[in-house]
Amino acid sequence: MTLSRANQVKKRRLGMWLVPCALMTTLTTGLLIASADETDQTQLQTDTAAFFGPGTQPNSNYLEFIPLLSSTNCTYCHSDFDADTSPYDTWVVSLMGQSARDPVWHAALSIANQDATNGGETCIRCHAPRGWLNEKSEDGLIDDFDGDDYDGINCHFCHRAVNPVYGPDSAVGYPEGGLLDPDLPILQALEAEGNTTDFVGNNTMVIDPADHRRGPYSDVPEGFHGVHGSDGFGSLVYLVTSPYHRQSSFCGECHDVSNPLYEYDAKSGKHELTDLTQPHPTSNPMHMYPEQRTYSEWLVSDFASGGVVYEDDRFGGAHPTGIMESCQDCHMPKQVGAGCVFLDYDEAHRQDIGQHSFSGANTWVVEAIRTQQGDDASNMGLTEERVLAAKARNIQMLKDASDMELTVDSSNRLNVRIINQTGHKLPTGYPEGRRIWINVKFFDENNEEIFKAESGRYNDAGAYLEDTTNTKIYQMKAGLDSDLAALTNLPEGPSFHLALNNTTVFDNRIPPRGATNAELESVRAEPVGYTYVDGQYWDDTQYDIPRTAKSAVAKLFYQTTTREYIEFLEANSQDGTGAIAKQLWDDHGKSAPVEMDAQIIDLVESVAGDINEDGFVNSTDLAMLLSAWGTAKSDADITGDGIVNGKDLSILLSNWG
Repeated sequence: MTLSRANQVKKRRLGMWLVPCALMTTLTTGLLIASADETDQTQLQTDTAAFFGPGTQPNSNYLEFIPLLSSTNCTYCHSDFDADTSPYDTWVVSLMGQSARDPVWHAALSIANQDATNGGETCIRCHAPRGWLNEKSEDGLIDDFDGDDYDGINCHFCHRAVNPVYGPDSAVGYPEGGLLDPDLPILQALEAEGNTTDFVGNNTMVIDPADHRRGPYSDVPEGFHGVHGSDGFGSLVYLVTSPYHRQSSFCGECHDVSNPLYEYDAKSGKHELTDLTQPHPTSNPMHMYPEQRTYSEWLVSDFASGGVVYEDDRFGGAHPTGIMESCQDCHMPKQVGAGCVFLDYDEAHRQDIGQHSFSGANTWVVEAIRTQQGDDASNMGLTEERVLAAKARNIQMLKDASDMELTVDSSNRLNVRIINQTGHKLPTGYPEGRRIWINVKFFDENNEEIFKAESGRYNDAGAYLEDTTNTKIYQMKAGLDSDLAALTNLPEGPSFHLALNNTTVFDNRIPPRGATNAELESVRAEPVGYTYVDGQYWDDTQYDIPRTAKSAVAKLFYQTTTREYIEFLEANSQDGTGAIAKQLWDDHGKSAPVEMDAQIIDLVESVAGDINEDGFVNSTDLAMLLSAWGTAKSDADITGDGIVNGKDLSILLSNWG
């Protein structure tokens, strides 16, 4: 056994996120449970410095830092007055609000620390910023967290965020307290520390140390937060107008994630380990291994360069212009209403209150967290009504994310086109354990399914795809190259070891509209092992039609957490967190697939070579084929290979008459 830290992993102070203690009787803290091929894994020895990122540091000395408050501090004014516009009501049941309680994250964090000493530092910085900023994480662990540190991406973290790039979009303050230019002294002091950055990603956020609340509105009465009197640390709380809070770069801080242990070598095309005792040599995420690129995918899309208008109000809300251009436009759909219980709806309502739902694609974890909390769940805001409403919003977001079109091509094959309607790849984000796939069924003249012809069959009881080889799956597979495999004594190729992965084995996720291959490559988000032409935001898959088929039904399914990934967490986390996640996964439907799209098509019998579709293959069809010889004319290209040639002629003649 060479996993040197197997007996050094501290027992977690599991706190408020944990399931009832009865489950822990089946677990043994510190026991290494590993799959057969990973029992001799060698751990990377990495200092905390290797995970350093610029921006506000824990208990920073550049200005006196006031700790982030709990979000319960905001409930008195911002909850329980309208299900759609009360900020707290929708935030508390989002994965943003529960990011530090997510049982899947806890298991992944455990394995990250096993794979590389201090490996959880980057994870904690995004998932639990309150605990991280208050210097309660040590060596990538969260042993010293208390209840409020599990508050996730909470109100005070977001509403104390400072635009890290000083300029026209910086915040504007008020005369009282000298806050006319509130960002400048913060950024100047940070610069003196050498911690400013122009890069977006890995949560290199800048946080107002004095707890002056920032938001997008300029007409909130100054002193309105005077109801608080002060922040509890002797300073008055001022409201600051911040355009930054409606910019996608704000979201990009945590939705572009890169592994700082690697430096990209453009000549070799490989990611090489850096000095594991020092910060990354450039701190530029584009020079690191790209674990996820949601913000960058958006950055090269049409959404970022002018916006996209949906005629069907696809992502909901009451958007004043209808132009969807920022992350917030889709994930915080604008509502008509008030953001505070004390503002009269008729007199002070707005047309653009951003719903704090942060709807995404997680279909089961918030319900699992509610189960973990037991009797405390409702007191924490995780009421059954709110949780079910959040799940419904996420499922609707998934249904809005794509469209499907069915056609039969000239070769008498069923074509299933999946259209990406999002501002990023479909799917995007964290690559482990999420996937989208196409299911196709054919039916005969009696409307009976032709069972053997099904593609993409999912076994509900076992929670697995029965044939992954012949099923169209949209996914990203990260992995280890030969050098890292040899160094860690792990298999080369696809891997769920997030902290170690340094190569992309496969990525066929559908690009967003407008993105070119060069642009995707420039942000390290290009397809791998698959091809899209510039600007293509759809994908076509062809299926042979059985001779007796009279109709076909195609469906697109999404799954948040696969059996393969949850079993990896269960087998490899040493502190039992993976077993907890697996049990919750079992108890909450095994991350049951969600149907994103469904279409039916009637199939009319046709014969290959009947180019004019008159029911006969004859001299008319032959003349049409010969007139298109050597071209890519689709109706005469019987084989669908892009050119009319002898292959097409052979098929036509074989079906003559």
